[in-house]
Amino acid sequence: MSYPIEDKIVIAIASSALFDLSESDSVFKAEGEAAYRAWMYSRRDEPLDPGMAYPFIRRFLALNRGYPAGEGPAEVVLLSKNDPEAGLRVFRSIKELGLDIIRAAFLDGRSPYAYLPAFNASLFLSADPRDVEAAIAAGSPAGRVLSPGPDADSATDSEDDELRIAFDFDGVVADDEAERVYRSAGGLAAFSESEVSKAALPLDPGPLKDFFVKLAALQRHDEAIRSPDAAPRVRTALVTARNAPAHERVVTSLASWGLRADETFFLGGIEKRRILEVFKPHLFFDDQMSHLAAAWGSAVCVHVPFGIANR
Repeated sequence: MSYPIEDKIVIAIASSALFDLSESDSVFKAEGEAAYRAWMYSRRDEPLDPGMAYPFIRRFLALNRGYPAGEGPAEVVLLSKNDPEAGLRVFRSIKELGLDIIRAAFLDGRSPYAYLPAFNASLFLSADPRDVEAAIAAGSPAGRVLSPGPDADSATDSEDDELRIAFDFDGVVADDEAERVYRSAGGLAAFSESEVSKAALPLDPGPLKDFFVKLAALQRHDEAIRSPDAAPRVRTALVTARNAPAHERVVTSLASWGLRADETFFLGGIEKRRILEVFKPHLFFDDQMSHLAAAWGSAVCVHVPFGIANR
């Protein structure tokens, strides 16, 4: 019987997001591909340090606790541009961290985005902007895990297993129609007029809408099986620069998709960092680098290079 990957919530992750590869990248840039491969293979028994996405991945895989082996809802697949020899160090580092990741593709320099549908990936995380941009252009859900800002401490991990994920709305969960109006038709006044007139009309889905849907399904399942006094294992937040009355279209869109977030913030220009420092998400997705730059140090930031804001 084949493995039921289509029944899982699958995160595809590049080694550049799961581990700190700054040292190996410097070898690659200074000495070339052959030297990099030899360097990685010679250090195959030296574990790599965890990268920015590790706290998210650890908690995501922890959602399988309490299920028989192979029957939990969460799956992580390694999609790597390494060759299998260099990948030895990556897989041994995965084992050292105790992560249940056993499936992988090693593509010897080629971008992995074409294989995302084959692995039923709900999300692809990488630190390589070219791979993420190619995935988004192909219609796959993806985000670039950013290096932390100079004052960031978000790589540190706590002992709890609660998984917290925060999303911007426009250009991430929904498409960028409103942002296009804002940029091309007269700024804030045109945006407000358009959103009020379309308050009852749902927006089209954005690149991470289906991932949001699957998280919601996972939350419902978790609620059904956990004891009444147990805390939820997954919490979501929407953190948007919208404010009233433009907030109504967000509500309309979510209702049309049968979705809700645990916490929703309509900030109207207040810095998102103020909310993220309290919610402490393990990933925060936004389509605009300016918003993410302001949030560095308060969250692991993920850039979604979608829509007019990235052209």
